[in-house]
Amino acid sequence: MKRAAFLLVLPLLAACSEPPAPPAPLKLVRTLKVGAGDAANSGTERSYSGEVRARIETTLGFRIAGKIIERRADVGQSVKPGQVLARLDPADAALQATQAEAQRSLAAADLARYRDLKAKNFISSSALDARETTFKAAEAQAQLAKNQAGYTTLLADRAGVIGQVLAEPGQVVSVGQAVFRMAPDGDREIAISIPEGEVAAFKPGQAAEVSFWSAGTAGKPLAGRLREISPVADPVTRTFAARISLKDADPLLPLGMTATVRFSGTAGGSQALVIPLAAVFQQGDQPAVWKVGADGTVNLQRIKVAALTDAGAVVSEGLAGGEQIVAAGVNLLTTGEKVRVAAPGAGK
Repeated sequence: MKRAAFLLVLPLLAACSEPPAPPAPLKLVRTLKVGAGDAANSGTERSYSGEVRARIETTLGFRIAGKIIERRADVGQSVKPGQVLARLDPADAALQATQAEAQRSLAAADLARYRDLKAKNFISSSALDARETTFKAAEAQAQLAKNQAGYTTLLADRAGVIGQVLAEPGQVVSVGQAVFRMAPDGDREIAISIPEGEVAAFKPGQAAEVSFWSAGTAGKPLAGRLREISPVADPVTRTFAARISLKDADPLLPLGMTATVRFSGTAGGSQALVIPLAAVFQQGDQPAVWKVGADGTVNLQRIKVAALTDAGAVVSEGLAGGEQIVAAGVNLLTTGEKVRVAAPGAGK
């Protein structure tokens, strides 16, 4: 009887003892090797279209107001120092000079009479001093009017090329209003525009290579250097104006000619690594990536992002070529967790 009861209890005990749960499957992640593929190479070289500009561009205008009666310079014309560019109607300036000279002559005559009266002690010293002051003021006014009469002729103050004509004969211009825009002979530069998403990767002093589309200069790239970047974006295009200085360039290189500027690497000449945006894990204010070890363990690696481009994030610090990182699903991982790497081409 006891044996029969024992045999009946055995199946019940076997049913109460459950087998251990199987281990959780490792997460399947897609990885990439840093520095391999087109995405990595797309950030190491950038090309921009630009045009040849003078380093210094001068705006020329008259020092007095008046009506333009003659223009002697055209767009693209080379000018020399002292060359006449335009003239104003001199009639009003001549009348003002004549009036000022007449006032000076009257003041001089009055001063001569007062000096004779003072020599005879008929007037006080203060009266003579007043006439002395009146004469000096009239003399200065006459000289000023004479100078302004000469300002009716606009002269080139240096050698250069007229880039733009901003006023025509018959037009009345104010003091200092631009009449010509001139590019003086001298250094030539390349003007380019850098998109706001890429400007962080550039700093003044970065080396560049400049090539031209013109048949006369094609195939002759010049060494250049990033001289300046505007700190303010253009309000319309949202790009940043930059200037590339040229080494051993012809100072008479035609202005406005199209050029291509190529940059290799990021600022300072170091090679940048580009990774997909999905691979970046934001840990507070610090970007990071998940590095995959040889044993399949993932660990968080902080990085420095130099710029965000259409190709991905340009990483300047924190990663080296050949390292394996998680390319997607970065928000689902924890430090020290083991993962299973998907086979190349899986999920495509």
